Amino acid sequence: LIQCTNEMNVNIPQLADSLFERTTNSSWVVVFKSLITTHHLMVYGNERFIQYLASRNTLFNLSNFLDKSGLQGYDMSTFIRRYSRYLNEKAVSYRQVAFDFTKVKRGADGVMRTMSTEKLLKTVPIIQNQMDALLDFNVNSNELTNGVINAAFMLLFKDAIRLFAAYNEGIINLLEKYFDMKKNQCKEGLDIYKKFLTRMTRISEFLKVAEQVGIDRGDIPDLSQAPSSLLDALEQHLASLEGKKIKDSTAASRATTLSNAVSSLASTGLSLTKVDEREKQAALEEEQARLKALKEQRLKELAKKPHTSLTTAASPVSTAAGSIMTTPAIDIFSTPSSSNSTSKLPNDLLDLQPTFHPSVHPISAAPQVGNTW
Repeated sequence: LIQCTNEMNVNIPQLADSLFERTTNSSWVVVFKSLITTHHLMVYGNERFIQYLASRNTLFNLSNFLDKSGLQGYDMSTFIRRYSRYLNEKAVSYRQVAFDFTKVKRGADGVMRTMSTEKLLKTVPIIQNQMDALLDFNVNSNELTNGVINAAFMLLFKDAIRLFAAYNEGIINLLEKYFDMKKNQCKEGLDIYKKFLTRMTRISEFLKVAEQVGIDRGDIPDLSQAPSSLLDALEQHLASLEGKKIKDSTAASRATTLSNAVSSLASTGLSLTKVDEREKQAALEEEQARLKALKEQRLKELAKKPHTSLTTAASPVSTAAGSIMTTPAIDIFSTPSSSNSTSKLPNDLLDLQPTFHPSVHPISAAPQVGNTW
């Protein structure tokens, strides 16, 4: 299916609609697998797929889904409703900003670090909404009881790492610009930062679940908390802009606090990037191993097939050639013998006429014509 999204002759709307149709099934297994397939294509498929999803007015309408076939159906229905909400939010985020937060360029010259103040204040809340929808999946290790929900959790885990990395870089950019913002912008920025601290706590709990279910500790990033003194400095700066009395603080101390906070968040970003790079490397090695296995299998298949050059004995062409070689050769340039000249001609080759005997009539000499000249 991933390859299909890269083929220009494949109808992406039809592919997506087929997956949507599967989510109308009453079985939690069918619906959950359809959501997982959709998520997989959004992450690893061609961008045309998520572009189409973002262009739709409605995606998954599963807020009331309930499989009553058994106890497991009741339990999994809860996670299906939460999972579908996250996929809807992921598509909405793409519609609003025209890119996928989990795939943006990161680093000092990345998208979130170089964004202007006005655009940043509009974009970071979009990341927050998507992050909230992801964390609302709210599963614990005891509820990851089957391969279907485990597959969904792994996709959410990978999205969480990349999404939080973009979120973290947006906050770094916000803090670097905060003390140069206008009053209303500072108020928005402070609210965004407070929400970020709350979500950092929630993402830490999410990562603990990942560790409990067996995800390698090296694949789980270390989240460094910004110093609490930073929040005080941000609140005091906003209060000063509003004309309130505040504690005296020097520009040097404020700069030191900001520098320490940015350093802590940058360390978190570096840890997130390393995890992402390890995952990409592992995926690359897995793909190379798969290609190597396919190549070896193909070589074995070719080795089992007999060579056509060694099986020509049963060929009708070779049989005909053998019979032709047993016929004595005829020299068509030699002078015919008398016996051959007197032999009777055979009947017509197609047996359509009897033996033809030409009647020979003497040719009379032509009369001499006088020369008129």
